[in-house]
Amino acid sequence: MATAVELTRFRVAPENVEALLAARPGMIADFEADREGFLGARLVRLPGGEWLDIVEWRSSEDYAASSRKGPNLPGIKGFFAAIDSLVTAEEGVLSE
Repeated sequence: MATAVELTRFRVAPENVEALLAARPGMIADFEADREGFLGARLVRLPGGEWLDIVEWRSSEDYAASSRKGPNLPGIKGFFAAIDSLVTAEEGVLSE
């Protein structure tokens, strides 16, 4: 099974950056507790108020199952609440 990679690019207003970063540990904890196949995530700050979230999943099916759940837990909701707008969301396969 190939490792799926979720690539989500989004915008955060300058006044929401602290809230985004403060919510990140809670989001990760909720993913670890509630999202089967979650392997880890990295958050990258880009120019112009944009961010890239790189999330690794054991499989494409695990990623799809997580997406269907949406922001179902407080830590995930808190992280999503700090996001102003979605730029792109893509899925790829990790090449090793």
